Amino acid sequence: MRAGRLMRWAVVALLAGMAAAVALDRAFPPDLSRLSVLGSEIVDRQGRTVALLPAPGGVWRFRTGARDVSPAYLAALIRTEDRQFYRHPGVNPLALLRALAQDIRAGRVVSGGSTLTMQAARLLEPRPRTIRSKVIEIARALQLEARFSKDEILGIWLTLAPFGGNLEGLRAGALAWFGTSPRLLEPAQAALLVAIPRRPEALRPDRHPDRARALRDRILGEDGGEVPTQRLKLPRHAPQAMAALAGPPRVATTLDLPLQEALERLAAERAADLPDRASLAILIADAPAREIRALVSGGGGRGEGRGGFLDLTRAIRSPGSALKPFIYGMAFQDGLAAPETVLDDAPRRFGHYAPEDFDRSFAGAVTAAEALRRSLNLPAVALLDRVGPLRFAAALQAAGVTLRLPPGADPSLPLALGGAGITLRQLAGLYAALATDGANAPLALRPEDHAAARPLLDPRAASAVAGVLTQPFPDFAGEGVAWKTGTSWGGRDAWALGFDAHHAAAVWIGRPDGTPLPGATGRSLALPLLARVFGLLPPAPRALPPSEKREALPSADALRLLFPPPDAVLQTDGTVVLRAMGGRRPLTFLVDGAPLHADPARREAAWTPLGAGFYRLTVLDADGAAAHAAVRVKPPE
Repeated sequence: MRAGRLMRWAVVALLAGMAAAVALDRAFPPDLSRLSVLGSEIVDRQGRTVALLPAPGGVWRFRTGARDVSPAYLAALIRTEDRQFYRHPGVNPLALLRALAQDIRAGRVVSGGSTLTMQAARLLEPRPRTIRSKVIEIARALQLEARFSKDEILGIWLTLAPFGGNLEGLRAGALAWFGTSPRLLEPAQAALLVAIPRRPEALRPDRHPDRARALRDRILGEDGGEVPTQRLKLPRHAPQAMAALAGPPRVATTLDLPLQEALERLAAERAADLPDRASLAILIADAPAREIRALVSGGGGRGEGRGGFLDLTRAIRSPGSALKPFIYGMAFQDGLAAPETVLDDAPRRFGHYAPEDFDRSFAGAVTAAEALRRSLNLPAVALLDRVGPLRFAAALQAAGVTLRLPPGADPSLPLALGGAGITLRQLAGLYAALATDGANAPLALRPEDHAAARPLLDPRAASAVAGVLTQPFPDFAGEGVAWKTGTSWGGRDAWALGFDAHHAAAVWIGRPDGTPLPGATGRSLALPLLARVFGLLPPAPRALPPSEKREALPSADALRLLFPPPDAVLQTDGTVVLRAMGGRRPLTFLVDGAPLHADPARREAAWTPLGAGFYRLTVLDADGAAAHAAVRVKPPE
C-alpha cells in the first residue's frame, strides 16, 4: 500500500512539474526578436546576390539556414563545438556537470560546456557570462529543442554567430573574410569560420592573424596556409537604387548581375574623364518585358560632391530635345505629317516665343525624318503647335508620365525643347514604348512592380519614328540601333537614349546640383557612352515593315581590328587596349596565338606586352572570321 501511495504521489509530482514547466514556458517564451532584425539581400533574376544592406544599427546579419551551408562547414562545426548535437535534448549533462564544477570552484565561468543549442539561446538573448546566465541558457535550450528541429536550431546559430566587428552570421562572415557563399566554403576557410565565433574580437584575422591561424590549423588538423588579413567589401551594386529596396530579408529584382557588373565597369571608366563635379546615370531595360536589367544610379569623377548618394535615375531633369520623337509620333499618328513630309526650318515667332536651332542657323526646307534626326527646333515646335501642347502633355499623363512644370505653369510650346521635368527611368520607359508597340509602362525593378501598359502611340506611328531614328552611331559600328540625344539649356543635362528590338538604354550626364556644364551636349558627352552601352548587348537589329524602310538599315560590319592598326608602332611600357569592330560576339583576342582574358560582352581586351619586339595580334568572332595585325612595341622615349 505504501509503495502504491508513493507511486501515485510520484506521478502527481511529475504531472505537476510538467504542468509547471508548460506554464513557465508559455509565460516566458524564448525571445526570438534578434532573429527577425536582419539585413536585406537583393538578388538578380537568377538569384545571384546584387547587394547586401545591413540590418538597423549597421550590423551585417543575414538569415542563413543549414541547407545554405557547405557540408564541410557543418561537419567541422559539430565536430568542434558539439559532437552529441543530434543526440542530446539541448543539454549535454556530462559536459555541463564538468563545466559547472569548474565554474563553481572558480566562482565564474571558466569552461563553457555549452551545446550548440545553448549557444543559440545565448545568441538570442546575450547576457553576462555568469553561473546564473548559464542556468537560464539551459532552460532556454530546452525550450528551443521543444519548439524547433535540429536544423532550425542550427539556423539560429548560423544567423547570429559573431564573426568580428559588426559581422554576425555565417553568410556575412564568409563574404567578408573570403568573398564567397557559405555553400562554397573550402575546408581551410570553414575551419577559420568555426574558430572565429569562439572569441570573435581576439581571433579576428585582420587584427590577430597568428592567433586565428593557430586555432584554425588545430581545428583543421593541418596547416591551412595564410589567413585573410583584411575584410572584403560586401556586394553592393547600384547602391543608390538598392538602398530604396531595404527592408525584407530577401528582395528579388529584374537585374542581370553580369550585365550590371559590365555596365558598372564601363561607367567607372567613363566617370574618370567627366568634367569637374559632373556625374552620370545609365539604365538598360529589356524593352518587351519592360524590366530594368542594369543601372548605374549615380557616379562621377573629380569633385563628385553630393551626387554620390542620390539615385539620379529618379532625379527630375530637363530632357532637352529627348521628347521630340513623341511629338513627331503624335503628328504621324494624327496625319499631320509623315516622315517624307517637307517642313520649313526657318525663323518664325509663335506669339512671344521665337525658338532658334541649337547652332543658331536654319536649314530651310527639310523632310520630317531629316528634321527629327538632326533635332531641328523650329519644325518640332511647329508640329507641337499643331498637335497642341496641352494635348501632348495630357497624352503622356494618360500613358503614365506626368511632366513636371514650373509652379503655376501650363503646358506650352517650350515642351518641345525641354521645358518640363522628367526622370531617366520615365524617359527610358518611353523609348521602350518606341521599341515595341507604342504603349508605355513604368519599368519594373522588382517582379511585383509590373504594371499594365497604357496606349501612347499606335504601333505604326511608333514604328515610323523608330525607322527615322535608326542610324549608325558616329564613329561606332551601328547594328540597327535607333537613338536620340538631348541637351538642356546651359548644358545642365546631356542625354542619349537608344533602342533596338530587345533593349532600351538611357544615359544622362550632368551635375547633380543642376549647375551648367558650359559647352556640354548630349551628342558630345552622352552619345559615345550610349554607343559603348550597346556594345555590351547582343546585336538585335530592328526589323521594320518594308513600307516603312526609307533607308536600308545598317548591317553588321565585317570583323576588323580597329586598334592597333596593322604595322603600328606602339611606344609603351604599360597596358594596350585592343579594340575590334563588327563580327558576331563573343570575340576572342590572341597575341602570338595565346588568348587574352576578355569580357565576352565587349569588343575589347587589355594586353600588357612582355617587352619590346614584334607581335601578331588576332581577333576571332563566333563564326570563325578572323582579323590580324602585326605591330611593333618600343619602349617610350
